Amino acid sequence: MENPELILFNSMSKQKEVFKTRVEGQVSMYVCGVTPYDFSHIGHARAYVAFDVLYRHLKHLGYEVKYVRNFTDIDDKIIKRANESGEDPLSLSRRFSEAFLQDVAELQCLPPTHEPRVSDHIEQIKDMITKIVKNGYGYTIEGDVYFSIDRFPDYCQLSGRKLDDNRAGGGGRVSVDLRKQNPADFALWKAAKPGEPSWDSPWGPGRPGWHIECSAMSAQYLGDAFDIHGGGKDLIFPHHENELAQSRAACPEHKVSYWMHNGFVNKDNQKMSKSDDNFFTIRDIIARYHPLALRFFLMHTHYRSDVNYSDRQLETASDRVFYIYQTLYDCEQALSPFRQENIQGQVPTDIKELIDKFQSDFSASMSDDLHTATVLDDLMEPFKAINSNLKKFKGKKQQRPLILTLLALEKTVKDVLGILGLLGSSCAEVLEQLKDKALSRAGLTEEQVLQLIEDRNLARKNKEYEKSDMIRKELYDKGIALMDEPKGTVWRPCEPPE
Repeated sequence: MENPELILFNSMSKQKEVFKTRVEGQVSMYVCGVTPYDFSHIGHARAYVAFDVLYRHLKHLGYEVKYVRNFTDIDDKIIKRANESGEDPLSLSRRFSEAFLQDVAELQCLPPTHEPRVSDHIEQIKDMITKIVKNGYGYTIEGDVYFSIDRFPDYCQLSGRKLDDNRAGGGGRVSVDLRKQNPADFALWKAAKPGEPSWDSPWGPGRPGWHIECSAMSAQYLGDAFDIHGGGKDLIFPHHENELAQSRAACPEHKVSYWMHNGFVNKDNQKMSKSDDNFFTIRDIIARYHPLALRFFLMHTHYRSDVNYSDRQLETASDRVFYIYQTLYDCEQALSPFRQENIQGQVPTDIKELIDKFQSDFSASMSDDLHTATVLDDLMEPFKAINSNLKKFKGKKQQRPLILTLLALEKTVKDVLGILGLLGSSCAEVLEQLKDKALSRAGLTEEQVLQLIEDRNLARKNKEYEKSDMIRKELYDKGIALMDEPKGTVWRPCEPPE
């Protein structure tokens, strides 16, 4: 089946465009990474899951992808935090960079091709600043080097802002400095201050400004023209606007074909951010919920829309992930005696039609600017089909059409879960982890739940139905559902009532 053309929203043209690579079969992509001065928060998870989905989908489409994601490991915020804690700034940023890598690995994000750090690219940064100054776009004041926005007529082409919007303070990292030719001029190089890391340069000792780093590192790894530049929509101005100006000032041939930006994570409809102190770290959330549930929750909103965080939404995502993995586990158990038997034959027509429709809908949704939310909803159809066929399956070899049905459906859903980054380790392991998280949220141990099941069985035996109903309800209120099965009562996590 032919994949439809991939269409992506380009922040530069403010519209969807057909994705065409500069080099056939190859994609070059740069995504702005974290400033590691603290544990990463759910807003970071949003960005890096969104671009991981794009990365995985491009690979699925057969592209060879060169994906670069940086660490801004020198910055005012890092220096401030290091001075407060009496730590070396580079060792503080190294510690939080490692923590970030662990967090995104938990969220099933594939490692990028390159993960450059600013501190390893000071020479490239100085070379680029030298070019900018030589080309007439930069000026020096007492060891500081600034970019002159007045000399760059295309400034604000990406953000569409008017120049009078660009008062100092854009993005919190433009300082008010009366020596500047224009208050909105931004620093390319900052003269050394006592107690700050610094490097020698043609303008005296100092360190890079924030924006120049990404211009220099994207050029180093991807060249002066590349396919995709991504990040959160808060980076459009000033960071990406300034990056674009610097890169073009240094090299007029510089071109990014597609600018892509993801939406925010809001808490109670207000943007989560460290500065407003209303954020949750990735670690806070995955201590309570399975990382796959967090990934599912983030992918259940289109990447360009803002997503509203609530425990309720995470409960729902956990429930869906449990359903997916319980179904896969039941299917694996049912099929395990037949895996080696190489059972041949046609998949029943109705199932073949269901699979064909699901696969073509998947391609259409992903090709239309990565509509993952639609795909996650559509996934429920093949899962329902697996469950209804499992009910008919008695584990006999004579039921060959059912075996073929289950094998085909299992392969279909696992392929898509793999592309979406939702296929964890073994099903049994993921189910066990989901149950552990549910017990921890309920404030119970498994022993306590099993004891309550015993108490309920006894109450039922003694016809104390009010008591047995009360036990079931109290557990349900805490997110634990009891299921009475022929073998006895078992428990599973569930969404607690609102």
